[in-house]
Amino acid sequence: MIAQMVRDFAEKEIRPNLNQWDADEHFPVDVMKKMGELGLLGIYVPEEYGGSGFGYFEYVTALIELGKVCGGVGLSVAAHNSLCTGHIYYHGSEEQKKKYLPKLASGEFIGAWGLTEPNTGSDAMRMKTTAVKEGNEWVINGAKNWITHGLSGDVSVVLVRTGDLLDSKGITAFIVEKGTPGFSAVKIKDKLGVRASETAELIFDNVRVPEENVIGEVGMGFVQAMKVLDGGRISIAALSCGVARGAYEASVKYAKEREQFGRSIAHFQAIGFKLADMATEVEAAELLTLQAAYAKNNHKPVTKLGAYAKYYASEVSVRCGNEAVQIMGGYGYTKEYPAEKFLRDAKLMTIGEGTSEIQKLVISREILKD
Repeated sequence: MIAQMVRDFAEKEIRPNLNQWDADEHFPVDVMKKMGELGLLGIYVPEEYGGSGFGYFEYVTALIELGKVCGGVGLSVAAHNSLCTGHIYYHGSEEQKKKYLPKLASGEFIGAWGLTEPNTGSDAMRMKTTAVKEGNEWVINGAKNWITHGLSGDVSVVLVRTGDLLDSKGITAFIVEKGTPGFSAVKIKDKLGVRASETAELIFDNVRVPEENVIGEVGMGFVQAMKVLDGGRISIAALSCGVARGAYEASVKYAKEREQFGRSIAHFQAIGFKLADMATEVEAAELLTLQAAYAKNNHKPVTKLGAYAKYYASEVSVRCGNEAVQIMGGYGYTKEYPAEKFLRDAKLMTIGEGTSEIQKLVISREILKD
């Protein structure tokens, strides 16, 4: 039922506009708000905080359906749920949950999350953005980069250094509201893909944040962030599965319709084998993702399983996007057909929330631990 609901919504509200949003790099805030009304912006947030009260199976299902239509919109839903909302839900105080979760879950607030900086991507421990305590406030200075909803976000959870460089207990998470003096953002333009998802640089110029906006204990932000990313990787895996399946289904449709040498190209072994590889890899990626979702639902360790799913599914999405372009030939190279957008959107999946190389590092560490 959830899959059908999201599918119907995507066909009505997203598909007719996705090419224009992609061309204009337009973030459809109004559509995000509508998804909040449907319960898609607080999928696993308990009902007591205004959420849908579902689990990760429902979350994965929704992201797959969105990814099949538009990776950019899907990415925004994933970042809002897993990162900003998820960080407050899993690590925030009761007061913070009551204050922010109902607004985030309903879509009244759009959420952002900031870990990456202009000079620190995978090497987050060397972040330069700092917070210094003055009385009952913290003063933040620095910048965050590649932040989803950096401009439109009503509330941002940011990870900031409050201790020594390279100290894993020297980073703290803060909630920063839009409009706070000294807090601004600059849109990042000309992205390759996921162009309907807004990306920005956050700038902190003596931004004063009250003590009550610290999430959890001072110094525990990095530990919290790693746990948030464990769940976030399941969401990117799910979105990757959606993009891959969208590319695969478009390829099957095209291959059945396109005729060469007197018959549809689907009947040529070269094309049939491509479709077979795509179908098999999409199924495998979805099963890995559901396995990670099952572990998350049952409070089992998800670090390794989430990395398995995110690494494999994101690479599969790129391969499926690439094969879709190849199957459609010259048409696949144009914006008139969907293949090139699937390929452009897919590439981000191998980078965001931990690159494929980082996933392999996580996996290798986990299996050697075992």
